[in-house]
Amino acid sequence: MHTVRLWDLYSSFFRIGGLTFGGGYAMLPMLQREVITKHRWVTEEEVLDIYAIGQCTPGIIAVNTATMIGYRKRGILGAIVATLGEVSPSLLLITALATILLNVQDNQWVQHAFTGIRVAVCALITQSVLTLAKKSLIDIPTILLYLLVVVSTFFFAVSPILIVVFAIFFGLSVQKIKRSLQ
Repeated sequence: MHTVRLWDLYSSFFRIGGLTFGGGYAMLPMLQREVITKHRWVTEEEVLDIYAIGQCTPGIIAVNTATMIGYRKRGILGAIVATLGEVSPSLLLITALATILLNVQDNQWVQHAFTGIRVAVCALITQSVLTLAKKSLIDIPTILLYLLVVVSTFFFAVSPILIVVFAIFFGLSVQKIKRSLQ
C-alpha cells in the first residue's frame, strides 16, 4: 500500500466539495469517482460503511466522510487535510455568493438557474441511490430492512436515530442467525 500524499487528499476533497451542489447525497457520484475509481483509496463497500457512519454521526455528512477517509489514509493529519479540502471551496464560494446574491436574488434568471440546479441534483442523487442499492440490497433480510425503513420514515416519521439503532441490531441479529444455521 502506497502512502497517500496530503496534497492529493486536499485536492481531491477540494474538487468534491467545490463541484458538489445539494448536500451530502449529491456528493456520492463524485466521491465514488474520486476515491474509488481514480485513486483506489477505498472500496465501494468501505465507502458504504464510511457513508453510513457519516450519516449517523453529528455534523455534515460530506465533512464526516472526508474526515474518515482522510483518517484511514493518513491518520489525524490526513483527516484534517481532507476536511479542509472539503470545506475550503464552500467557505470561499459562500462568501462571494452571499455578496452577489443579496443584489440579484429577485432576478428571474437566478431563480430559474436554481430550479435547474435542483433538478440536476435530484438526478444525481437518484443515480447514487440506485448504485448504493445494488451493493446494499444483497439478500432477503437486507431488502426487508430497506422496506421497513422506507415505511417507517415515509409513513410514520420514525427518528433516524431509532432507525440506525434498529438497523445495527437487525444486522447483528441476522448475522448471528446465519452463523447458527451453518
